[in-house]
Amino acid sequence: MKRFLTIALCAIMMAMCSISTQAQGKRENRQRIPREELAQKQAKHIAEELAFDDATTERFTQTFCEYQKEVWALGPRHERHQRKDSTEMTDAEVEQAIKARMERSQKLLDLREKYYEKYNEFLTPKQIQRVYQLERQMMRKLSKKPHGQRNPHSGARKEQRFY
Repeated sequence: MKRFLTIALCAIMMAMCSISTQAQGKRENRQRIPREELAQKQAKHIAEELAFDDATTERFTQTFCEYQKEVWALGPRHERHQRKDSTEMTDAEVEQAIKARMERSQKLLDLREKYYEKYNEFLTPKQIQRVYQLERQMMRKLSKKPHGQRNPHSGARKEQRFY
């Protein structure tokens, strides 16, 4: 009987170790990939969808990654004070938040115009439009929020991108 309990206890311990190792492996697999790697994967996916040749794929991937780096350099989309409910903010804070949002939007627009000109050197307007559509679809999937989903805290539609 004592031998049976020892064997059973060993079997249970081995099973628990195995389950723990598998769970840890799954957690490690879910770690975030670096931004640069994500941008390259996105670019290659878009290039594949549009069936670019090798030279165009290489040029597109390089240009797309440059664009992403410049967007990231602008900083996060929302500042901490912008996350507060506007009823809790002073008029000056609200005005500052609005101006900061407009300034960031203008910088993004300037970047989009700059990279539109770069894309226009080797892509057709229809291809560029399709690039924008695929990029938008991927961003929605990555954020795991359907387009137009309401934020439960603000009751407002999420910020729209115009491209």
